[in-house]
Amino acid sequence: MSEKVLVDSGAVFALLCRGDQNHPVAQAVLRQMQKRRVLPILTNYIVVEAHTLLNARLGPDAARMWVRNNIWPVERAGEEDEKRAREILLTGRGGDCTLTDALSFAVMERLEIQMVFTFDHNFARCGYQMLSVG
Repeated sequence: MSEKVLVDSGAVFALLCRGDQNHPVAQAVLRQMQKRRVLPILTNYIVVEAHTLLNARLGPDAARMWVRNNIWPVERAGEEDEKRAREILLTGRGGDCTLTDALSFAVMERLEIQMVFTFDHNFARCGYQMLSVG
């Protein structure tokens, strides 16, 4: 079974936007992931958040193109994940995270995923390993 890595919306944006300051690092991390044959995973919340980000910054055509061409598996968050995300958010465990981040933490707990492709340091503060180049 392949090792799974959650991919956050900021990483999706950095991969697709050449003008993003994190684009070169994101490309290098993606190459490492491919070399190590890890399985990138999105949540349905991350898909929505990434679409919103792409739509706002790159326009609706780019956002639609990403939705149409995404090949990465999408893990659907269920009621239990949403309940756990609210607990994470309301107890402050997630720091200043968003509800989408808290849902990501809940899904990562459920799937026992330890690594995340992100530029959001809330994941590291919650004990997850952020992928980096090197």
